[in-house]
Amino acid sequence: MKAAVIGLGVEGKKAVNSLLEHGWEVYATDLNINIDLDGLDLPMLSMNMIEDKQTVSIVGENITVDLGFTNSYAIEECDAIAISPSMFGGAFANRLLENGDLLSDVVSKHKDLFTIGITGTNGKTTTVHMLKSILENAGRRVLVGGNGGGGFSGYYDLILEANDGDYDVLLVEVCDMTLDFANYCFDFDMVGLTNIGNDHMDVHKTVANYKNSLVRFFADKTIFTAFNQDFNSDFREAASQTIPYFEYQDDLKLVGKFNLLNAGLATAISTELKVPKDVIRQTLSEFHAVEGRLDVYKINDADVYVGKTDNSDALASVLAEKDFYALFIGTPRHHEQHRLDILDVAAKYNPEVIVLFPGLDDTLDIAIYRLNSLGYMGNIITVNTLDQIIELVAEYSHEDAILIGGNGQDTIIKIQERIKLISEKL
Repeated sequence: MKAAVIGLGVEGKKAVNSLLEHGWEVYATDLNINIDLDGLDLPMLSMNMIEDKQTVSIVGENITVDLGFTNSYAIEECDAIAISPSMFGGAFANRLLENGDLLSDVVSKHKDLFTIGITGTNGKTTTVHMLKSILENAGRRVLVGGNGGGGFSGYYDLILEANDGDYDVLLVEVCDMTLDFANYCFDFDMVGLTNIGNDHMDVHKTVANYKNSLVRFFADKTIFTAFNQDFNSDFREAASQTIPYFEYQDDLKLVGKFNLLNAGLATAISTELKVPKDVIRQTLSEFHAVEGRLDVYKINDADVYVGKTDNSDALASVLAEKDFYALFIGTPRHHEQHRLDILDVAAKYNPEVIVLFPGLDDTLDIAIYRLNSLGYMGNIITVNTLDQIIELVAEYSHEDAILIGGNGQDTIIKIQERIKLISEKL
């Protein structure tokens, strides 16, 4: 079988890797000749590169990659096509829907599985892992994945693995930017909404537009929303059934009131699936923070909180619960101006120190300018390496609390691993 992968963003690269791993031949293309190929598991040993000033072709075992152009003949020879979710709804994607050439149509066993989607601005990954643990402890065979930005292997990997494996439940993390795409690719039986926050406004433009996308996504489905969620009346009109959930009332090892709502959502879905209460309670009492999500470590006198808080609502929810001497904030990509709003929240909180480090991109100068324009009068420090961050953590470790967050999941995971090792040695 041969597949074409159109677009080599996060999901595209994950699709290539997954297709190769599942034994497919791949033709991949991106019109951007300067696309970053990091994260693409190309078979380097057999690779031959042919390039001129405008285009690059990379030929390897079972794969051809064209950059700067697309070979339409190569696409026509493929059995299935995997497009970037950002292309969904465009003219090219619509032609594929007419022909039934999308990978999710050609490989369709996943549509026979009972499928649960978890979407929202914050808390998706934690809720997905909570629910996975509960269902597995109840004896269900669960396949989990989805949104590549959440740390999973992407939507296409989920489709391919469901086709090859033996599972009872498909559990999908759905990014709020890919709602229409995911709605087409999967047959959702239940959907849980964690929350609606201020993120990806470069795509949504307004919260009202985001809400309308959710309304389309929820149509004719059983959905779970927080009892006090904005737009619940709109969601009820669209959904076939709406089930409210509340804060979890028993003990958790996780920090933050927001995790009580995540656990409440996982509990509500599990209860609807007839999972015994004692299984739910026992599972959640033993549940630990997912890698890269907020956790706390003791370094000398300080509680060091580390976890991705890459939008203003996520950061604000953490700052509302604790007094932090210093905030370490990973910076966003150059084009993600909306994520600079976390600096507005940080400046308003007014800690003694704000430490900026490259999270997704080195946008330190932009972040400094933003903090200065906000009138922040505390100490601004910039660092570029993990060692520099650890040195400052040691310096501030006799204060009460430190928060390390912001953008850059991979970077924050590395920081978290280092902090955890230090904490365990003390």
